[in-house]
Amino acid sequence: MRDETPPTARETADRVARGEASAVETVREALEAVERIGHLRAFVEVWPESALECAARVDAAVANGGVHLPLAGVPLAVKASEGTGSHQARRLVAAGAVPVGSTSVPGPGTPWKTWGDNGEGPTLNPWNGDRVPGGSSAGSAVAVATGAVPLATASDGAGSTRIPAAWCGVIGYKPTTGLLPARDRAGLTVGGPIARTVADVELYRSAVLGGRPVATPPRPRVAWSPTLGFNAPDPEVVELAERALRRWARSSGATVSVPRLALTDPAEAWLARRERGHPAGVPSGDLPALDAVLSSVDLLATPTTPNRAHPHAGPGEVLSVGYTWLFNLTGHPALSLPAGLTGDGLPVGLHLVARHHEDALLLAAAGDAERALPTPPPPPLRDGGHTPEM
Repeated sequence: MRDETPPTARETADRVARGEASAVETVREALEAVERIGHLRAFVEVWPESALECAARVDAAVANGGVHLPLAGVPLAVKASEGTGSHQARRLVAAGAVPVGSTSVPGPGTPWKTWGDNGEGPTLNPWNGDRVPGGSSAGSAVAVATGAVPLATASDGAGSTRIPAAWCGVIGYKPTTGLLPARDRAGLTVGGPIARTVADVELYRSAVLGGRPVATPPRPRVAWSPTLGFNAPDPEVVELAERALRRWARSSGATVSVPRLALTDPAEAWLARRERGHPAGVPSGDLPALDAVLSSVDLLATPTTPNRAHPHAGPGEVLSVGYTWLFNLTGHPALSLPAGLTGDGLPVGLHLVARHHEDALLLAAAGDAERALPTPPPPPLRDGGHTPEM
Protein backbone atom coordinates (compact mmCIF):
# COMPACT_ATOMS: atom_id res chain seq x y z
CA MET A 1 0.00 0.00 0.00
CA ARG A 2 1.29 3.50 -0.86
CA ASP A 3 1.64 5.87 2.08
CA GLU A 4 1.91 9.20 0.27
CA THR A 5 -1.09 11.50 0.26
CA PRO A 6 -2.41 11.98 -3.28
CA PRO A 7 -2.27 15.59 -4.48
CA THR A 8 -5.43 17.66 -4.36
CA ALA A 9 -6.95 19.24 -7.45
CA ARG A 10 -5.63 22.65 -6.40
CA GLU A 11 -2.09 21.32 -5.82
CA THR A 12 -2.15 19.53 -9.17
CA ALA A 13 -3.38 22.56 -11.10
CA ASP A 14 -0.83 24.84 -9.44
CA ARG A 15 2.06 22.51 -10.29
CA VAL A 16 0.98 22.14 -13.91
CA ALA A 17 0.38 25.89 -14.30
CA ARG A 18 3.85 26.65 -12.91
CA GLY A 19 5.49 24.10 -15.21
CA GLU A 20 6.62 21.93 -12.30
CA ALA A 21 4.68 18.97 -13.70
CA SER A 22 3.13 18.16 -17.05
CA ALA A 23 -0.54 17.41 -17.51
CA VAL A 24 0.41 14.34 -19.57
CA GLU A 25 2.50 12.83 -16.80
CA THR A 26 -0.11 13.73 -14.19
CA VAL A 27 -2.84 12.03 -16.19
CA ARG A 28 -0.65 9.02 -16.90
CA GLU A 29 -0.18 8.58 -13.14
CA ALA A 30 -3.93 8.87 -12.61
CA LEU A 31 -4.60 6.20 -15.23
CA GLU A 32 -2.20 3.91 -13.37
CA ALA A 33 -4.04 4.66 -10.12
CA VAL A 34 -7.36 3.86 -11.79
CA GLU A 35 -5.94 0.51 -12.83
CA ARG A 36 -4.81 -0.18 -9.26
CA ILE A 37 -8.35 0.20 -7.95
CA GLY A 38 -9.88 -2.05 -10.60
CA HIS A 39 -10.82 -4.56 -7.89
CA LEU A 40 -13.32 -2.01 -6.50
CA ARG A 41 -15.17 -1.75 -9.85
CA ALA A 42 -15.50 2.03 -9.64
CA PHE A 43 -15.13 2.74 -13.38
CA VAL A 44 -17.43 1.72 -16.21
CA GLU A 45 -15.01 2.98 -18.87
CA VAL A 46 -11.46 4.31 -18.84
CA TRP A 47 -10.28 6.58 -21.68
CA PRO A 48 -6.45 6.51 -21.77
CA GLU A 49 -6.04 7.66 -25.36
CA SER A 50 -8.43 10.61 -25.27
CA ALA A 51 -7.26 11.56 -21.76
CA LEU A 52 -3.62 11.79 -22.82
CA GLU A 53 -4.58 13.75 -25.94
CA CYS A 54 -6.57 16.20 -23.81
CA ALA A 55 -3.66 16.48 -21.35
CA ALA A 56 -1.28 17.28 -24.23
CA ARG A 57 -3.59 20.13 -25.28
CA VAL A 58 -3.50 21.45 -21.70
CA ASP A 59 0.30 21.35 -21.69
CA ALA A 60 0.37 23.23 -24.98
CA ALA A 61 -2.02 25.89 -23.66
CA VAL A 62 0.08 26.33 -20.53
CA ALA A 63 3.28 26.60 -22.59
CA ASN A 64 1.75 29.18 -24.91
CA GLY A 65 0.51 31.31 -22.02
CA GLY A 66 -2.26 33.87 -22.19
CA VAL A 67 -4.97 31.49 -20.94
CA HIS A 68 -5.63 30.86 -17.26
CA LEU A 69 -6.69 27.26 -16.60
CA PRO A 70 -7.65 26.98 -12.92
CA LEU A 71 -7.94 23.18 -13.23
CA ALA A 72 -4.93 22.68 -15.51
CA GLY A 73 -4.17 18.97 -15.83
CA VAL A 74 -6.50 17.84 -13.03
CA PRO A 75 -7.63 14.23 -13.67
CA LEU A 76 -11.42 14.14 -13.59
CA ALA A 77 -13.80 11.20 -13.25
CA VAL A 78 -17.31 11.73 -14.63
CA LYS A 79 -20.48 10.02 -13.51
CA ALA A 80 -21.52 7.51 -16.17
CA SER A 81 -25.13 8.67 -16.30
CA GLU A 82 -24.05 12.15 -17.48
CA GLY A 83 -20.61 11.60 -19.04
CA THR A 84 -18.70 14.57 -20.44
CA GLY A 85 -21.75 16.22 -21.95
CA SER A 86 -23.24 17.71 -18.79
CA HIS A 87 -22.98 21.44 -18.11
CA GLN A 88 -20.69 20.88 -15.14
CA ALA A 89 -18.35 18.51 -17.02
CA ARG A 90 -18.03 20.92 -19.93
CA ARG A 91 -17.16 23.79 -17.61
CA LEU A 92 -14.56 21.70 -15.78
CA VAL A 93 -12.92 20.62 -19.03
CA ALA A 94 -12.90 24.23 -20.24
CA ALA A 95 -11.05 25.08 -17.02
CA GLY A 96 -8.34 22.51 -17.84
CA ALA A 97 -9.60 19.33 -16.18
CA VAL A 98 -8.93 16.08 -18.04
CA PRO A 99 -11.64 13.36 -18.08
CA VAL A 100 -10.05 9.95 -17.54
CA GLY A 101 -13.16 7.76 -17.43
CA SER A 102 -16.78 7.31 -16.40
CA THR A 103 -17.79 6.00 -12.98
CA SER A 104 -20.29 3.38 -11.91
CA VAL A 105 -23.93 3.98 -11.07
CA PRO A 106 -26.65 1.57 -9.92
CA GLY A 107 -28.08 -0.92 -12.36
CA PRO A 108 -31.75 -1.88 -12.53
CA GLY A 109 -33.43 -4.23 -10.12
CA THR A 110 -33.83 -2.56 -6.72
CA PRO A 111 -35.77 0.44 -5.40
CA TRP A 112 -32.74 1.56 -3.34
CA LYS A 113 -29.87 3.19 -5.20
CA THR A 114 -27.09 3.26 -2.62
CA TRP A 115 -24.85 1.04 -4.72
CA GLY A 116 -23.11 0.86 -8.09
CA ASP A 117 -22.24 -1.64 -10.80
CA ASN A 118 -19.73 -1.41 -13.64
CA GLY A 119 -21.02 -4.37 -15.65
CA GLU A 120 -18.56 -6.76 -14.02
CA GLY A 121 -20.13 -6.70 -10.58
CA PRO A 122 -21.06 -4.38 -7.74
CA THR A 123 -18.87 -1.45 -6.81
CA LEU A 124 -17.16 -2.04 -3.46
CA ASN A 125 -16.78 0.38 -0.59
CA PRO A 126 -13.02 0.99 -0.21
CA TRP A 127 -13.34 0.83 3.58
CA ASN A 128 -15.00 -2.59 3.59
CA GLY A 129 -15.66 -4.59 0.44
CA ASP A 130 -18.65 -6.25 2.07
CA ARG A 131 -20.44 -2.89 2.12
CA VAL A 132 -21.85 -0.62 -0.57
CA PRO A 133 -20.21 2.75 -1.32
CA GLY A 134 -23.52 4.61 -1.43
CA GLY A 135 -25.12 5.95 -4.57
CA SER A 136 -26.07 6.76 -7.07
CA SER A 137 -22.71 8.49 -7.57
CA ALA A 138 -21.04 5.32 -6.32
CA GLY A 139 -17.97 5.09 -8.51
CA SER A 140 -17.25 8.80 -8.28
CA ALA A 141 -16.99 8.60 -4.49
CA VAL A 142 -14.76 5.50 -4.65
CA ALA A 143 -12.49 7.06 -7.28
CA VAL A 144 -11.92 10.14 -5.12
CA ALA A 145 -11.68 8.31 -1.77
CA THR A 146 -8.93 6.04 -3.10
CA GLY A 147 -6.95 8.93 -4.56
CA ALA A 148 -7.28 7.70 -8.15
CA VAL A 149 -8.54 11.19 -9.03
CA PRO A 150 -8.89 14.31 -6.89
CA LEU A 151 -12.22 15.39 -8.36
CA ALA A 152 -15.31 13.69 -9.80
CA THR A 153 -18.69 14.82 -11.05
CA ALA A 154 -21.80 13.58 -9.31
CA SER A 155 -25.51 14.39 -9.22
CA ASP A 156 -27.97 14.47 -6.37
CA GLY A 157 -31.73 13.93 -6.61
CA ALA A 158 -32.30 12.57 -3.10
CA GLY A 159 -28.78 12.47 -1.66
CA SER A 160 -26.88 10.79 -4.48
CA THR A 161 -23.83 13.02 -4.08
CA ARG A 162 -23.87 13.42 -0.31
CA ILE A 163 -24.58 9.80 0.68
CA PRO A 164 -21.68 8.15 -1.19
CA ALA A 165 -19.41 10.97 -0.04
CA ALA A 166 -20.36 10.23 3.57
CA TRP A 167 -19.93 6.47 3.25
CA CYS A 168 -16.58 6.73 1.46
CA GLY A 169 -15.10 9.38 3.77
CA VAL A 170 -14.95 12.31 1.33
CA ILE A 171 -16.87 15.53 0.61
CA GLY A 172 -20.02 15.87 -1.47
CA TYR A 173 -21.69 19.19 -2.32
CA LYS A 174 -25.21 19.83 -3.63
CA PRO A 175 -25.53 23.45 -4.82
CA THR A 176 -28.63 25.57 -4.43
CA THR A 177 -31.22 24.25 -6.85
CA GLY A 178 -31.33 26.37 -10.00
CA LEU A 179 -27.62 27.22 -10.16
CA LEU A 180 -27.14 24.31 -12.57
CA PRO A 181 -29.53 22.89 -15.18
CA ALA A 182 -31.71 20.22 -13.60
CA ARG A 183 -30.81 16.63 -14.48
CA ASP A 184 -34.45 15.43 -14.38
CA ARG A 185 -37.84 16.74 -15.44
CA ALA A 186 -38.98 17.14 -11.82
CA GLY A 187 -36.13 19.52 -11.06
CA LEU A 188 -34.92 17.43 -8.12
CA THR A 189 -31.52 16.32 -9.42
CA VAL A 190 -28.67 18.79 -9.13
CA GLY A 191 -25.09 18.32 -10.32
CA GLY A 192 -22.18 18.75 -7.97
CA PRO A 193 -18.68 17.52 -7.12
CA ILE A 194 -17.14 14.87 -4.93
CA ALA A 195 -13.69 15.82 -3.65
CA ARG A 196 -11.31 15.16 -0.76
CA THR A 197 -10.95 18.80 0.37
CA VAL A 198 -13.27 21.76 0.68
CA ALA A 199 -10.69 23.83 -1.22
CA ASP A 200 -11.23 21.54 -4.22
CA VAL A 201 -15.01 21.93 -3.88
CA GLU A 202 -14.46 25.69 -3.90
CA LEU A 203 -12.33 25.30 -7.03
CA TYR A 204 -15.24 23.43 -8.63
CA ARG A 205 -17.67 26.17 -7.60
CA SER A 206 -15.46 28.86 -9.10
CA ALA A 207 -15.07 27.01 -12.41
CA VAL A 208 -18.67 25.79 -12.78
CA LEU A 209 -20.84 28.30 -10.91
CA GLY A 210 -18.63 31.38 -10.96
CA GLY A 211 -18.76 31.85 -7.19
CA ARG A 212 -16.13 33.57 -5.09
CA PRO A 213 -15.04 32.57 -1.57
CA VAL A 214 -16.28 34.48 1.48
CA ALA A 215 -15.11 34.55 5.08
CA THR A 216 -16.78 32.44 7.75
CA PRO A 217 -18.73 34.54 10.28
CA PRO A 218 -16.63 35.22 13.41
CA ARG A 219 -18.93 33.11 15.58
CA PRO A 220 -21.06 30.98 13.24
CA ARG A 221 -24.45 29.96 14.59
CA VAL A 222 -25.40 26.35 13.96
CA ALA A 223 -28.64 24.53 14.73
CA TRP A 224 -28.17 20.81 15.41
CA SER A 225 -31.00 18.39 14.69
CA PRO A 226 -30.26 14.70 15.30
CA THR A 227 -33.51 13.49 13.68
CA LEU A 228 -35.25 16.38 11.84
CA GLY A 229 -38.26 15.02 13.69
CA PHE A 230 -38.82 11.82 11.70
CA ASN A 231 -35.60 9.79 11.42
CA ALA A 232 -34.72 6.90 13.74
CA PRO A 233 -30.95 6.91 13.26
CA ASP A 234 -28.14 4.61 14.32
CA PRO A 235 -26.98 6.10 17.67
CA GLU A 236 -23.29 5.76 16.78
CA VAL A 237 -23.80 7.64 13.51
CA VAL A 238 -25.49 10.49 15.40
CA GLU A 239 -22.79 10.50 18.08
CA LEU A 240 -19.97 10.79 15.55
CA ALA A 241 -21.68 13.58 13.59
CA GLU A 242 -22.46 15.57 16.73
CA ARG A 243 -18.95 15.02 18.10
CA ALA A 244 -17.49 16.43 14.87
CA LEU A 245 -19.81 19.42 15.01
CA ARG A 246 -18.95 20.23 18.62
CA ARG A 247 -15.22 19.80 18.00
CA TRP A 248 -15.50 22.41 15.25
CA ALA A 249 -17.55 24.63 17.55
CA ARG A 250 -14.86 24.53 20.24
CA SER A 251 -12.22 25.41 17.66
CA SER A 252 -14.13 28.18 15.91
CA GLY A 253 -16.24 29.67 18.65
CA ALA A 254 -19.39 28.56 16.87
CA THR A 255 -22.54 28.42 18.93
CA VAL A 256 -24.62 25.25 18.68
CA SER A 257 -28.32 25.32 19.48
CA VAL A 258 -30.74 22.40 19.50
CA PRO A 259 -34.12 23.73 18.37
CA ARG A 260 -37.21 21.59 18.47
CA LEU A 261 -37.48 20.81 14.77
CA ALA A 262 -40.33 18.36 14.20
CA LEU A 263 -40.65 18.01 10.44
CA THR A 264 -42.60 15.40 8.47
CA ASP A 265 -41.03 12.60 6.48
CA PRO A 266 -40.96 14.06 2.95
CA ALA A 267 -41.23 10.66 1.22
CA GLU A 268 -44.75 11.22 -0.13
CA ALA A 269 -43.99 14.72 -1.40
CA TRP A 270 -40.69 13.66 -2.99
CA LEU A 271 -42.25 10.67 -4.77
CA ALA A 272 -45.19 12.76 -5.96
CA ARG A 273 -42.88 15.39 -7.43
CA ARG A 274 -40.73 12.80 -9.18
CA GLU A 275 -43.75 11.00 -10.63
CA ARG A 276 -45.62 14.12 -11.77
CA GLY A 277 -42.53 15.76 -13.22
CA HIS A 278 -43.34 19.22 -11.89
CA PRO A 279 -42.80 21.06 -8.61
CA ALA A 280 -44.68 19.84 -5.55
CA GLY A 281 -44.38 21.38 -2.12
CA VAL A 282 -42.93 19.92 1.03
CA PRO A 283 -45.40 18.73 3.68
CA SER A 284 -47.64 21.55 4.92
CA GLY A 285 -46.05 23.60 7.67
CA ASP A 286 -42.57 22.18 7.21
CA LEU A 287 -41.12 24.95 5.05
CA PRO A 288 -42.13 27.71 7.49
CA ALA A 289 -40.65 25.69 10.36
CA LEU A 290 -37.43 25.12 8.44
CA ASP A 291 -37.24 28.77 7.38
CA ALA A 292 -37.75 29.86 10.98
CA VAL A 293 -34.73 27.83 12.09
CA LEU A 294 -32.51 28.89 9.18
CA SER A 295 -33.42 32.56 9.66
CA SER A 296 -32.02 32.44 13.20
CA VAL A 297 -28.76 30.60 12.42
CA ASP A 298 -26.09 30.41 9.71
CA LEU A 299 -26.33 26.64 9.22
CA LEU A 300 -28.42 23.62 10.05
CA ALA A 301 -26.45 20.47 10.89
CA THR A 302 -27.57 16.83 10.92
CA PRO A 303 -25.95 13.46 10.29
CA THR A 304 -25.70 12.89 6.53
CA THR A 305 -27.41 9.51 6.76
CA PRO A 306 -29.35 7.71 9.49
CA ASN A 307 -27.29 4.57 8.89
CA ARG A 308 -23.78 3.45 8.10
CA ALA A 309 -22.88 1.82 4.78
CA HIS A 310 -25.00 -1.31 4.49
CA PRO A 311 -24.23 -4.76 3.05
CA HIS A 312 -24.72 -5.43 -0.66
CA ALA A 313 -27.95 -7.26 0.11
CA GLY A 314 -29.65 -3.96 0.90
CA PRO A 315 -30.37 -1.38 3.61
CA GLY A 316 -33.25 -3.20 5.26
CA GLU A 317 -36.05 -0.93 6.48
CA VAL A 318 -33.88 2.18 6.90
CA LEU A 319 -34.15 4.89 4.24
CA SER A 320 -30.60 6.13 3.66
CA VAL A 321 -32.00 9.38 2.21
CA GLY A 322 -33.67 10.29 5.51
CA TYR A 323 -31.67 13.49 6.06
CA THR A 324 -30.91 14.44 2.47
CA TRP A 325 -33.94 14.29 0.20
CA LEU A 326 -35.87 17.00 2.03
CA PHE A 327 -33.30 19.51 0.76
CA ASN A 328 -33.75 18.37 -2.84
CA LEU A 329 -37.39 19.35 -2.41
CA THR A 330 -36.63 22.67 -0.73
CA GLY A 331 -33.60 23.47 -2.91
CA HIS A 332 -31.25 24.47 -0.07
CA PRO A 333 -27.49 24.03 -0.62
CA ALA A 334 -26.02 21.19 1.42
CA LEU A 335 -22.71 19.44 1.93
CA SER A 336 -21.46 16.25 3.57
CA LEU A 337 -18.17 16.44 5.47
CA PRO A 338 -16.28 13.42 6.90
CA ALA A 339 -17.20 13.05 10.58
CA GLY A 340 -15.17 10.01 11.59
CA LEU A 341 -15.26 6.22 11.60
CA THR A 342 -17.64 3.89 13.39
CA GLY A 343 -16.31 1.16 15.66
CA ASP A 344 -16.38 -1.24 12.70
CA GLY A 345 -14.31 1.15 10.57
CA LEU A 346 -16.98 2.74 8.36
CA PRO A 347 -17.04 6.48 7.57
CA VAL A 348 -20.04 8.65 8.37
CA GLY A 349 -20.78 12.25 7.46
CA LEU A 350 -21.73 15.56 9.05
CA HIS A 351 -24.42 17.24 6.93
CA LEU A 352 -24.44 21.04 6.71
CA VAL A 353 -27.32 23.01 5.16
CA ALA A 354 -27.41 26.74 4.41
CA ARG A 355 -30.04 29.23 3.28
CA HIS A 356 -30.82 29.48 -0.43
CA HIS A 357 -27.93 30.93 -2.49
CA GLU A 358 -25.61 31.06 0.52
CA ASP A 359 -23.37 28.43 -1.03
CA ALA A 360 -20.28 30.55 -0.39
CA LEU A 361 -21.06 30.67 3.33
CA LEU A 362 -21.69 26.92 3.35
CA LEU A 363 -18.28 26.19 1.83
CA ALA A 364 -16.51 28.71 4.05
CA ALA A 365 -17.97 27.09 7.16
CA ALA A 366 -17.20 23.60 5.85
CA GLY A 367 -13.61 24.62 5.22
CA ASP A 368 -13.35 25.97 8.76
CA ALA A 369 -14.80 22.74 10.15
CA GLU A 370 -12.46 20.67 7.98
CA ARG A 371 -9.44 22.40 9.54
CA ALA A 372 -10.71 21.57 13.03
CA LEU A 373 -11.32 17.88 12.36
CA PRO A 374 -8.79 15.05 12.00
CA THR A 375 -7.73 14.28 8.44
CA PRO A 376 -9.41 11.02 7.40
CA PRO A 377 -6.94 8.16 6.88
CA PRO A 378 -6.74 6.47 3.48
CA PRO A 379 -9.21 3.61 3.00
CA PRO A 380 -7.65 0.15 3.45
CA LEU A 381 -8.74 -1.24 0.06
CA ARG A 382 -7.35 1.54 -2.14
CA ASP A 383 -4.50 -0.72 -3.33
CA GLY A 384 -5.98 -4.14 -2.75
CA GLY A 385 -7.00 -6.01 0.36
CA HIS A 386 -9.91 -8.27 1.14
CA THR A 387 -12.74 -8.25 -1.37
CA PRO A 388 -15.81 -10.38 -0.76
CA GLU A 389 -16.95 -13.34 -2.74
CA MET A 390 -20.08 -12.04 -4.45
